[in-house]
Amino acid sequence: MERPITTLFMLMSVDGKISTGATDDLDVDKDFPKIKGVNEGLHQYYEIEQTTDLWSFNSGRVQEKMGVNKKEMPKKTPVSFVVIDNEHLNENDIHYFCALSKEFVLITMNTKHPAFNVEEENLHIIYQNELSLKNALIKLKSVYGCERITIQTGGTLNSLFLREKLFDYIDIVVAPILIGGKDTSTLMDGKSLLSESELSKLGVLKLQECVVLEDSYLRLRYKVIH
Repeated sequence: MERPITTLFMLMSVDGKISTGATDDLDVDKDFPKIKGVNEGLHQYYEIEQTTDLWSFNSGRVQEKMGVNKKEMPKKTPVSFVVIDNEHLNENDIHYFCALSKEFVLITMNTKHPAFNVEEENLHIIYQNELSLKNALIKLKSVYGCERITIQTGGTLNSLFLREKLFDYIDIVVAPILIGGKDTSTLMDGKSLLSESELSKLGVLKLQECVVLEDSYLRLRYKVIH
């Protein structure tokens, strides 16, 4: 395969929501610990997250929402981070990810992104005139040696991966909660299909494992059938 093997790893509600509401002030990482009946089993998601791939794909918008620009410089980890961003990260955020990552790769379509002003040995920038997730993944493997990567982005980018058939596996932890709200982010957002001819863009899944976790949590692992 010319690109890395990809796994979408996410925490979601029973109704598929990956946020607790439609504003950036609401977020599962911040809000789930406050909710009785959800907080008790939440640790299992973070424990599983520690076993995911040593390459992690994220978005600048999600990282900004999680407050990366307010965090202190972290300790180095063995994980290499890839972040796609045009306008959400500043120079301090770039230094943060360089400090955190074995290798840090930024994907951007912004020629004036603050990352271009940063000099770090482990900072790499993939500039694209137009976004091509496939080409970015191919470069991650051919240039940086990325063989497997875990995707942890928002619903819109997840949908792009889906429509371009770039998911190989889906690994979902389901929290015992219903959130609702048509404007609240789901596992897959983005543009809806508009015709029967587009049905080939759907993601058909084969269940590999269903694990009943503690405190009414579930872990569902699928292989994507292309």
